[in-house]
Amino acid sequence: MIVSCKKDDKKPVQDQTAIVKDSVKTATKEEEIDFKNFNIFNVSTMQRKDLMDTFISVSDIYNDKNAIPADFLKKQKEVSFEKMTYVELDAPYRKKMLDGIHITENDSLYLYNYETNKLQKIPVSKLKAVAYLSPYIVEGDDVDPESYMVGFQIDTQKGNDIFDKYMNVIAYFGSKNPFVENQMKMIKWEKAGPDIQKKYFPGSTLKYGGTYQYKYENLTYYIQDLLEEYGPQERKMVVIDDHNEKVFEKTFTIEDGAEFNPLEKMPNEETNYYAQWTGRLFKGKAPVVFNFITPSFGCRSITFLDKEKTELSINCDNRH
Repeated sequence: MIVSCKKDDKKPVQDQTAIVKDSVKTATKEEEIDFKNFNIFNVSTMQRKDLMDTFISVSDIYNDKNAIPADFLKKQKEVSFEKMTYVELDAPYRKKMLDGIHITENDSLYLYNYETNKLQKIPVSKLKAVAYLSPYIVEGDDVDPESYMVGFQIDTQKGNDIFDKYMNVIAYFGSKNPFVENQMKMIKWEKAGPDIQKKYFPGSTLKYGGTYQYKYENLTYYIQDLLEEYGPQERKMVVIDDHNEKVFEKTFTIEDGAEFNPLEKMPNEETNYYAQWTGRLFKGKAPVVFNFITPSFGCRSITFLDKEKTELSINCDNRH
């Protein structure tokens, strides 16, 4: 069974209001990496009997209809359902997967924990290529290649503490480390005064909720929750630079079962699982901000504080 695959929604709808000026600092040209066909991934936790596996599914970008060995699938009427839930891919199917996601055995997996600032580098050649049966397939269903989540097993152990170890980790496969280390910050929002609401968030027909602020380097972030009967329906964000000019703004909305994450730590929680994060995460790119929404469908997106309001989806294989 799948224990944790961080669920995320369709990309939040955003407004297209023009930005006055882009004064967000970015890295130098020499530090930039190639972001063409750039993919990052969520780390999931899978259960096999008394074992807990950490796993990266690449099925969001690898859709080969022959990804699973045909001989293995033919056995589904002869073996127990449990034996169909997991398979290690042999050399030909491993190579097919590597070719399909455009990496080689000479590349590496980069695992970056932006909370603890720990970067782990693992050669792709050391990773086990595997496939797990989707948790939405039950005994009695016909099993085909699309029934499987295909990717790499990172770690396996007994016990549930493995979940917290990878909770704030994102993964990348390639020849170079794309991450900027030690630059991410957990946002600790402070309540802003009514003058902020009037200045930056006027004119909404929705009920006004809390207004919050946060300072990051030369930028100040302002957040305004706008409410309907059952809670926040919109969340507006404005970023102001040290010249008091608006450099970024965005409206987050929710749909299809998604929920806004709280801006303050929930009572009696030791860890703020829903915290928002900001900072420089990728070399040569503007600062990012993310984790405002817990989606039901799709995957989380990272928002860059640039003029284009660039969005980068975290591949998570959030199937239903």
